[in-house]
Amino acid sequence: MIALDDTDRAILRALVADATQSAGAVGRVLGLSQPATWRRIKRLEDAGVIAGRRIDLDAEALGFGVTVFLGVKLATKGRVSLEDFERAATAIPEVQTVQHVLGLYDYRLRVTARDLADFERVLRRRIMTLPGVGQVEANVLLGEERRPGPLG
Repeated sequence: MIALDDTDRAILRALVADATQSAGAVGRVLGLSQPATWRRIKRLEDAGVIAGRRIDLDAEALGFGVTVFLGVKLATKGRVSLEDFERAATAIPEVQTVQHVLGLYDYRLRVTARDLADFERVLRRRIMTLPGVGQVEANVLLGEERRPGPLG
């Protein structure tokens, strides 16, 4: 584990807010030079603190107005069935995340669809046919607030 100082945390907060910022832009806000900021960002990347950068797309603007969280309990458990399920679930384009969890369900899936009819099609034709699927519970997303996380 890498030791983080206040400047490192400020850099991380700036990048969480907008990962497209250059080291120079982040440094200007924090009163650091571009090279010093770049070295710190590189150190955070090398240490695995910054695992990657991504763009958040607005699913609704892209025509995907429904997001559903599925709790999936496998009918049969075993190393082979877990790997088979994960491989097959991640191959479905509408499945945004596949999380192996501890609790009532074995997996939590985030699924996007154009509308409820489209979700029903994905559920019946793709998800319910995944290897090892037993019980499935659906929770439709009504709203979502972004929390700042541990650095906020």
